[in-house]
Amino acid sequence: MFPFDNSYARLPERFHASVYPEAVSGPVLIKFNEALAKNLSLDLDPKDTNRLAAIFAGNVLPPGAEPLAMAYAGHQFGNFVPQLGDGRAILLGEVVDVAGVRRDIQLKGAGPTPFSRRGDGRAALGPVLREYIISEAFAALGIPATRALAAVLSGEPVYREQPVPGAVFTRVAASHVRVGTFQYFAAREDQEAIRILADYVIDRHYPDLKQEPEPYLALLQRVSDRQAALIARWLSIGFIHGVMNTDNMTISGESIDFGPCAFLDEYDPMKVFSSIDRQGRYAYRNQPGIGQWNIARLAECLLPLLDADEEKAVGKANTVLKSFGETFQTHWIAAFRRKLGLATDETGDAELVQDLLTAMHEGRADFTLTFRRLTDLAGAEEGPKAVAAEAAFTEGFMPWEKAEQWLPRWRARLTREPERHDAASLMRSVNPAIIPRNHRIEQVIRAAMEGDLKPFERLLEALAEPYADRAEFDEYREAPLDEQKVRLTFCGT
Repeated sequence: MFPFDNSYARLPERFHASVYPEAVSGPVLIKFNEALAKNLSLDLDPKDTNRLAAIFAGNVLPPGAEPLAMAYAGHQFGNFVPQLGDGRAILLGEVVDVAGVRRDIQLKGAGPTPFSRRGDGRAALGPVLREYIISEAFAALGIPATRALAAVLSGEPVYREQPVPGAVFTRVAASHVRVGTFQYFAAREDQEAIRILADYVIDRHYPDLKQEPEPYLALLQRVSDRQAALIARWLSIGFIHGVMNTDNMTISGESIDFGPCAFLDEYDPMKVFSSIDRQGRYAYRNQPGIGQWNIARLAECLLPLLDADEEKAVGKANTVLKSFGETFQTHWIAAFRRKLGLATDETGDAELVQDLLTAMHEGRADFTLTFRRLTDLAGAEEGPKAVAAEAAFTEGFMPWEKAEQWLPRWRARLTREPERHDAASLMRSVNPAIIPRNHRIEQVIRAAMEGDLKPFERLLEALAEPYADRAEFDEYREAPLDEQKVRLTFCGT
């Protein structure tokens, strides 16, 4: 059923705690990702919903599973907590997908673990639906992220501010090793464990690094580069993670833990949605700096492996940390060049991008709509269609004068592209028409609380092809009305 091969369970006992899911009274399948299951080579009958509900609620343990909770620490909003661990997540085991990539299969909300810290180990329906939606939206957008395999109603309430329906989410990841996993052992001065973990990560994620003369330094560099590239992608779609704690940064370079995350409506570089981020630490603009800060924490853990001479180890680590900003900037400008339809590099491109973003901020322009309307303008032929496309673009700004002043500079820049370059096609491949807008997710959750899952299914359909123009999903392209805007998002714990 599940071709398990559980490498993390074979690590020493101090890396994890053995724990079994707690059965729930009335599991009901909400959603099963049949395509992902096939990719994972799982032998499951999608029509047997009762069986699927039992498995993905944790009531039935598939043969070969070795359930465990992973140990890790982490900096939460800059404050170090030496022991966190999986408080409501249970790793069932690992499978190797059809492409030969090892994947974790994890239940979230399947009961308490030794790391629950007085928590109930359960998940509410709302956060489960949010994570399912965001995970699959990221997959369709082509951004590295954990995936959603299933969601199940538990049939039992969970108690937050008030009783709400309980649910269990099944997450698939390249692995769940985090910066915080290394911090857990560094806090205990367990250098043997740090070396074991580093070797494990290299074997699992970066086997080519074993040929490097300094494999642990190469590991730090690779993780740094992947995070810089990932955060640049986040910014290119207007995404705000909301809780970029070190325990929420994977070593594999995947986006993980979609709690109080959100997408920008109108562009504001200091925008914060998370109700617990009262100081704006994880605001949209701050995410690259936080990514570098998190890599610095990983570097601190790896110092004993980088060089026996502490001063030399610090020098090597600082070289990697310095490169983070340069790598991020390279990926950021490349992403935004594509968003403007540019395939070549010119010195003034960063200024062109930044001036548009400034005009968007001052004009309260919607992030996604602005770039999609610019895409439509790039593809419009001369005449009434071009006039209408330009009007749609500029009317998204209040006032519209700065947008109108910026357009000639963009058009002039496009004329310096190769003659056969198709700017509109390039832009359509990177500027989504549809994103999981915050108000749409909230509408889905409210409907689901009343037993209606049709809005959830329809939103997933709309998000499955985010770069396509599909008239049947036009309403999902629209920015929210002022009274529809979601200004705060909440953690699911």
